[in-house]
Amino acid sequence: MAGTVLFTAANSSLGIHAVEHLLSTYPEHTLICTVRDASGYDVNTNRLRETIGEFPNAKATIHALDLLSLRAVHAFADKISTDISSGKLPPLSAIVANAYYWNLVGDPEITQDAFDKTIQVSYVSQCALILRLIGSYGDQGRVVLLSSDSHWTGKNSMEKYPPAIPSNLDDLIKPQAYEDKAGRGFQRYATAKLAVVTWFHALNRYLQKDPSTAKISAVAINPGNLVDSRALSSNTPPYMQRMQRFVLKPLLPVLKAVVDPTLRNSSQAGVDVMEVAVNPKFAGKRSYYTLLKEDECAPESRDEEKQEALWKKTLEWAKITPENTALKSAF
Repeated sequence: MAGTVLFTAANSSLGIHAVEHLLSTYPEHTLICTVRDASGYDVNTNRLRETIGEFPNAKATIHALDLLSLRAVHAFADKISTDISSGKLPPLSAIVANAYYWNLVGDPEITQDAFDKTIQVSYVSQCALILRLIGSYGDQGRVVLLSSDSHWTGKNSMEKYPPAIPSNLDDLIKPQAYEDKAGRGFQRYATAKLAVVTWFHALNRYLQKDPSTAKISAVAINPGNLVDSRALSSNTPPYMQRMQRFVLKPLLPVLKAVVDPTLRNSSQAGVDVMEVAVNPKFAGKRSYYTLLKEDECAPESRDEEKQEALWKKTLEWAKITPENTALKSAF
């Protein structure tokens, strides 16, 4: 059923291709694109505008959403839910939590909410957005969470320190500074993805418990390791930028065949992510995907005790209460 698709970080490498695919293949949907900087000064947002402009009849808008501020996230959720309840927008059919952040060259950065920036952008703020808007779905819908093979210890070649959900969960949002910026920065990113996948199991469980949300399902997808992603040249050491330019891009066919079959371009990943979000064949699925194939996720993410502990802590971090979410079974 056509509805509103909300896509975070829609001006990302993957996001722009996902937007293009939705507008060309599923034009009956209304699209809300969120970006950090919606001004005309951001080159990536301007590229997103150009992409939308190629479809004159597109029902697509671009909105600023600062995931570094929970206050901004809650205010944005209020606006969207009001627009949907008033009929200005169709009910939600999907939320795609695509945004993430990493820093492989500096110390952990702390947001105004006193959280680690990587964890807040990649995990906490998007959980808040999803839970605030659960009541704005139609009869059925989907939540799509972006994962990565990095959430599973030993699966990503960039890993120096394994991801892990700490026993003291507050350590997740307030990491210590380390001398190895690249290694620990990647660990924070991988741990954020592990948190996403762990939370997705709990989200499905609570959605199914509540009759009003039982027809909403969540999936997590590893879209592959993207050789043309702008992330490889943002907040990364020079050697990674050289590797992208001189190894990953030119040698993609060889590397894909002999090193990592999930290596690919963001255009392919964008298509897959949007297919999972709106294609009817994925309706009701509550699976983990690698590309478009159902797959297993990391054993740690399947630990129900950890899922429950993280779920409760995330409600606290994200400032979700029985008064501001329709998912009453969550408490």
